[in-house]
Amino acid sequence: MKKLLLLGACFALTLSLTAQDGIVRYFEKYMDNDDFTVVYFSPKMFSMVSKLAAEDEDIDEIKEVISDLKGLRILTAEKNAVKYYEEATRAFDKSDYEVLMTVRSEDDNVNFYVKDSNGGDIVEELLLIVNSDEEFVLLSLVGKIDLNKISKLSEGLQVNGMQHLKKMEEEQ
Repeated sequence: MKKLLLLGACFALTLSLTAQDGIVRYFEKYMDNDDFTVVYFSPKMFSMVSKLAAEDEDIDEIKEVISDLKGLRILTAEKNAVKYYEEATRAFDKSDYEVLMTVRSEDDNVNFYVKDSNGGDIVEELLLIVNSDEEFVLLSLVGKIDLNKISKLSEGLQVNGMQHLKKMEEEQ
């Protein structure tokens, strides 16, 4: 029985890593492509930022959100947006993610996906894919993510692509 449980746990871990690997491979494919702006925050960077001293209440909220994050990857491109959007949506297994929200307007198509192993408002990955005539954005945020607080991160980091996280707050 123990072997069966161990085998099941290994299988579940492999599936989880495989799903994340699709997104990581997609990022790695375009890391050196001059058509893209690339942003990567490592777990070490989040750890360092969460330890900074500040006397601002907003900064304290941002530090609280950051303290449980393990990584952030952002790809943006202003050329061939539709091509990259279609390719990115094929790069990951959608059965591992749940659609959190879709925002469509005249200007853009924004899709939020979450990987949720625990249920509730805390997720382990937030995936944002944006397609418009002017840009493509792929954002992957990994860690213990509180969906009720994540829009604060977009205010604090001020990184191209992060502004789309505000759409979560606007639609709630």
